[in-house]
Amino acid sequence: MTHTLLIIVIVLASILCMLLRPRGIAEAYWACGGALLLMVTRLLPLRQAGHAVLEGLDVYLFLIGMMVLAELAREGGVFDWVAVIAAQHAKQSQARLFFLIYLAGTITTTLLSNDATAVVLTPAVLAVVRKAKVPPKPYVLACALIANAASFVLPISNPANLVIFAKNMPPLAHWLRTFLLPSVASIAITFVALRFLSRRELSNGLNDPREPAKLSHTGRFALIGLLVACMALLVASLLGFDLGAPTCGAGLFVLLLVSLRDRSMPLKVARSISWSVVPLVAGLFAMVEALQSAGMMRLCLAALNALSNAPRVIGNLGAAFGVGLLSNAMNNLPVGLISGSALKAAHQSAGLAHSVLIGVDLGPNLSVTGSLATILWLIELRRENVEITAWEFLKTGMIVMPLALLASILLLT
Repeated sequence: MTHTLLIIVIVLASILCMLLRPRGIAEAYWACGGALLLMVTRLLPLRQAGHAVLEGLDVYLFLIGMMVLAELAREGGVFDWVAVIAAQHAKQSQARLFFLIYLAGTITTTLLSNDATAVVLTPAVLAVVRKAKVPPKPYVLACALIANAASFVLPISNPANLVIFAKNMPPLAHWLRTFLLPSVASIAITFVALRFLSRRELSNGLNDPREPAKLSHTGRFALIGLLVACMALLVASLLGFDLGAPTCGAGLFVLLLVSLRDRSMPLKVARSISWSVVPLVAGLFAMVEALQSAGMMRLCLAALNALSNAPRVIGNLGAAFGVGLLSNAMNNLPVGLISGSALKAAHQSAGLAHSVLIGVDLGPNLSVTGSLATILWLIELRRENVEITAWEFLKTGMIVMPLALLASILLLT
């Protein structure tokens, strides 16, 4: 019992510090520090920790591949180009600009993952709204919320999808049959709710940016490479392959193509990538392994069994809102890891697994601590000297998230 309590205290303290970043210490140090402390105190055997870290190989490869693709787009000016085009087509209407930025975020999240929307699209959007001289809040909130709302359109839209399904990832055709309607509902309801809440800020006009929308030769090369990579990943998903290696391979292939024109690109991309994300996720894998050995798995299995015995809709809603709320308390990556392991062990119905995935992906739209993408988004805002407080986000999330999550679960096939 004492060991179990110590494990829970160390893990929760590490996650809390990871989210709050005391003294500005990066998230990866807290995650890895917590895992190391568990090993030093022998609460987590070294062999067990090593096995847990190796289990995340597919996720690490996926993250590296997506970060390479996103940074290529950034270095090539692809996102700046998209944002300027959106501003020009807004025709001096903030409401139209909001819609176009939301659309750009939807496409980016769908094809390049929610982290790309948070880290790369957000600064580009901020640059455009500053030139247009309009308040940034509605537009940056759109970037954060669509990063989670569209993160289950495709398997590649969120690293959490790989964590939950792991080796049992459904083929693309089955995925679309299951999640297309819920995704459309999530995207549409999040847009309508956020648009309503932002109606006053979006009621005025905006300055038409005089800057022409130009894409450099490197940018065009990067854009073509990105489109080819996305097609390759869709084919891999359609065939039911693990997505980590194909994603990493696609990223490196596009980097090689772009480097034929710009030989400095590999160094630029290597310097820009947030490599700390990989050890952060590895530390989370190790801590979740410790939680499972402390009895967390038994609690999850009991909860899943209870939900499976409830009426289908009640069980699905309970699973989605339960993991959604838990994700906001301790971040959706560890919750996804625990939920995925529990689902695998329990052999529960597909409907319950699908509800858990939607809860893990969409639930974090409640608070700034909910997902890795939202935390990265918050870091980008700090770099740009833009402040969205936790309370401001929560006020929006309390309205937007429950409506979108309820509709998505009700539309599950």
